[in-house]
Parts: sequence; structure tokens; C-alpha cells
Amino acid sequence: MNKDLYIVLMAGGVGVRFWPYSRNSKPKQFLDVLGSGRTLLQSTYDRFLPLCPKENILVVTHEEHTKLVHEQLPDLMQSQILAEPMRKNTAPCIAYASYKIRKMNPNAIVVVTPSDQLVLKEIDFQSVITKAASQAAKQDILITLGIKPTRPETGYGYIQFIEGKGFIKKVKTFTEKPALAIAKKFLESGDFVWNAGIFIWSVQAIVKALQTHQAELADVFEDIEKDLGTDQEKMAIEQAYGQCKNISIDYAVMEKAENVHVCLGDFAWSDLGSWGSIHEISEKDDHNNAIQAQALTYDTRNSIIRGSKGKLIVVQGLNGYLVGDFGNVVIVCEKDKEEQFRKFVNDVKGLPNSTEFI
Repeated sequence: MNKDLYIVLMAGGVGVRFWPYSRNSKPKQFLDVLGSGRTLLQSTYDRFLPLCPKENILVVTHEEHTKLVHEQLPDLMQSQILAEPMRKNTAPCIAYASYKIRKMNPNAIVVVTPSDQLVLKEIDFQSVITKAASQAAKQDILITLGIKPTRPETGYGYIQFIEGKGFIKKVKTFTEKPALAIAKKFLESGDFVWNAGIFIWSVQAIVKALQTHQAELADVFEDIEKDLGTDQEKMAIEQAYGQCKNISIDYAVMEKAENVHVCLGDFAWSDLGSWGSIHEISEKDDHNNAIQAQALTYDTRNSIIRGSKGKLIVVQGLNGYLVGDFGNVVIVCEKDKEEQFRKFVNDVKGLPNSTEFI
């Protein structure tokens, strides 16, 4: 166990693509999406416990969800839950955590990870993280985790690397969700991996990168660093976030820096970014239906059926659909058209009583 290793769990998203299962009051990271008895946040926390002291695990979330984090991770102290007053994407989130960690331990090695991903073969995952952290401790480099692709997936970002010895490679290019034809070429080339959105670096390296590539953002957090870990933190963060741009760490730093590397992982992984991805990893019946409900199906295949206790769902004649009964919302739609879910939510916002459904 590495006492200088710190884990930052990013838990600030709203999970629009999982509406109406995921709601503003309880986004998907706080749900037991896989039916395992643990929420995605709890599973992510469990995954890192063997690697560092639990005191070194921080959760960054929107301030309205700090109570949920307390309930699901009762071992965390208040100081380990970083409350964002507004959502400004991943760069301010990572800056907040980085400056707070640097104040606690200037020798820290930091792993930043989403809190809503699936990882199978967790021992293999932990081994990769440990080796990457060891390299980050020795070099001024920014490491991102790349997953060996198993199919030409169009829903993931890709990282192209330069061949070399060792499992850490220099990054050549980043590509956001490509068209299918391009994704197939990526797979054939052998030098592209899926971008897992997991980062490993020394706290000094990320702060230096922020100072170099996002000087305004770095200045904001350097101005309030003295207040972090004190009674003034909440007020200081509110002021800081009011000055931050809404920008991802990918655009802010990773696509600009020259010292970006990727460590290669070969284990079952999913970002669980859509209903389609849930279908892919779920147990299925003989007709490829993933069912978590009391249901009767007829001439139905490749679908997801979810329902609440005490309700029977009868489905006939559907192929590739989501049929779900989630509290006060019933949804029937094509499961793979993930772009539609954002439209659904936007349209619901136009209803007079919209807050009841979002």
C-alpha cells in the first residue's frame, strides 16, 4: 500500500443518457446499475482500497450530492468530500483536487478516475495502476489509461500511441468518438486504444501542466490554496468556480502538453455510458434480452426490460428497445439511440411540472 498515492473519484455528473433511471436527485454513479448490491461509486471506491489508505481517497461531487456520498461511503471524513458549487467540467474539478492534495502532500501521486465505470479483472487493473503510479513518481509525465479495443466502438474516444519498449507509450494523437469506418481502421492499425478517462500523475506534474497550459485556471486555485482545508474553503471554492471556464481536462491540458503518455490495459472495461453498454455487459436470456423485472416477453429480442417491484411488464414484438418503469416515468424507446436521451430530457424540461420527472 502506497501512502503517497491519492485517488480522486469524480462523481459530479448527472447521467442524462441514463434518464429516467438516473435523475438529478440520484445520478447513475449513486445507483446499483449492475444489480451487484453496490452502487457504481461504492464499487469504484472498493476497487482502489487495496492500493492506498482510505484517508487518501477523495470524492469530488456537486454540493447537492454530498449527503449521498456520505451515505454510500460512510468511512470518508467531511474533508475527503470536495463539494463543487457548480458543474464546470473536469478541468476545474481536477484543479480543485490537485491543489488540495498538493497542500496535504507535495510528494503525492494522484489517480483521477470517473466513479461510474465497470472494471472486471480488478487485480489486473490494480497492477496496471500500481505500475503507472511508479512511473509517474519517477518522471515529469502525464499518464492516461488506454484499453486495448475489442471492437470498432464509435462511442469511445481513442488514443494513438508511438510504439516503444514498456507498457507506457508516448501519445501521438487523441480522437473523439470516430465514425464506424474510421474506428475499424483504428482497430486494424494496432496503435490505437480506447481512452478510459483515467489519469495518473504526480501532483507536481499536473499543477505544472495547469500553470503552463491553463494559467488563468491555475491562478484561480493558487489564490485560494491557503484556504483549502480550512473553514474558509467553501467560500473560497464558490468564488473560484465563479471564475472558472467550463472545460474538460482533455482540451485544457492533455491535448496540448508534450509529456503525455498512455499505459496500456487489457482487461474488461466499460464506461457504462449508455443503455447499449448496459445491455452488453448484462446477463441475457435466450433472445438476448437483459431483464431486471417481472416480465413476459413475446417475439422480443435484443432489448432491455426494467421495472419496479410489484409491476408486471408484458412486451411483444420489439427488437433493440429499452422498456422501463422508473418511478413516475415509463419509457419505451430504441436503446442504442443514446443521443435521443438528451433530447428527451430537454423536452421534459419544457413541461410545467418538469422537476417531478428530472
